Amino acid sequence: MTERHTDMYKILIIEDDAVISEQVSRYLARWGYETACAEDFENILPQFVSFAPQLVLLDIGLPFYNGYYWCSEIRKVSQVPVVFVSSASDNMNIVMAMNMGGDDFIVKPFDLEVLLAKVQAILRRTYAFQNQSTVMEHRNVILNLADMSLLYQGTKLELSKNEFRILQLLYENAGRTVSRETIMKRLWDNECFVDDNTLTVNMNRLRRKLEEAGIQDFIATKKGVGYQLSDGV
Repeated sequence: MTERHTDMYKILIIEDDAVISEQVSRYLARWGYETACAEDFENILPQFVSFAPQLVLLDIGLPFYNGYYWCSEIRKVSQVPVVFVSSASDNMNIVMAMNMGGDDFIVKPFDLEVLLAKVQAILRRTYAFQNQSTVMEHRNVILNLADMSLLYQGTKLELSKNEFRILQLLYENAGRTVSRETIMKRLWDNECFVDDNTLTVNMNRLRRKLEEAGIQDFIATKKGVGYQLSDGV
């Protein structure tokens, strides 16, 4: 008999069949899990980052891009367990799912108790310790704290130490203006005699790099105050 789980783990269900996704969501919620069902199948990654799940249930046959594609995109920013759920259960699809970074494969149609048992087993194996989120998202631009990079529309952008520190501070304060003094302190610690123009040079260089990657008007200047992430048009 499966035991009720007491930890509030979050599970993202990426399944375009609304009947199946709702059924799975309600069942897992009854066992104490927080669930969310993907809604925009053209932009899964921002939903993944925003919800920050501890496990993903992922169908293969999805609109726009298949489950293999989204598993590879998730793997660019996270090692969260991904369980494929599909009726395409031939050996080729199962092998492909594992090769793309999947952790398990559940064949449709499935028994909800079997799905629950697999979910619980994977969560036990994965989270013997508390795992902190290592990604942040704003306007579909993902900041990876683990390797100091940005991910936008499938392209990875390497950041310098100062560029990363500026963006991390702005992401942490999304929706608020961060003063120039606060940014300078984050960049240069106790170096009190850093020329104020040095920050302007760093900010201009970062903006150019973002624009060259297609990320337009991402950092707004609040004259006389500081900077903040722009919400776009």
